[in-house]
Amino acid sequence: MRGKCLIFSAPSGSGKSTIVNHLLQYPELRMSFSVSATSRAPRGQEKDGEAYFFLSADEFRRRIGNGDFLEYEQVYEGLYYGTLKEQVEKLLEQGRNVVFDVDVVGGCNLKKQFGNQALSMFIQPPSIEELERRLRGRATDSEEMIEKRLAKARYELEFAPKFDIIVVNDRLEDACAQAYAAVNSFVN
Repeated sequence: MRGKCLIFSAPSGSGKSTIVNHLLQYPELRMSFSVSATSRAPRGQEKDGEAYFFLSADEFRRRIGNGDFLEYEQVYEGLYYGTLKEQVEKLLEQGRNVVFDVDVVGGCNLKKQFGNQALSMFIQPPSIEELERRLRGRATDSEEMIEKRLAKARYELEFAPKFDIIVVNDRLEDACAQAYAAVNSFVN
């Protein structure tokens, strides 16, 4: 049986990755993570093919021209992220349910491509103020980057109604339970 697509999008700091990692622990969901490609350099211990497929900006643009991506976006000048068709198709054929952790534009584009074979879920922070508190609590970004992320979050929140399901991550346990119920119902 061919797998399905599970699309997760959210503003940075909403808890999307935490919820996705929680769901990946359940074997009955048959989930495999879609590893995105990026033109940014690896950070810390990130390995090619695990965290991301790391491509130069030139290689990324060449692969765009070849039609190798299901979706891609230039997030900032020279900084690309995208989803490679070949990797996703292989997982779907193996009966795996492919998880996409993508930005809102990518999430909307993937939903258009996969239609009823995809469930799109928007993870929403309870408020912009709470999102700012979480971003500052991470202590991983400069003040300038936090302001950029907050401005982008305000824009991204406008996309929430375009998703099949909105999960407000007020309490992580509740958000994880809501996401599990939706995914389990969709794939089983």
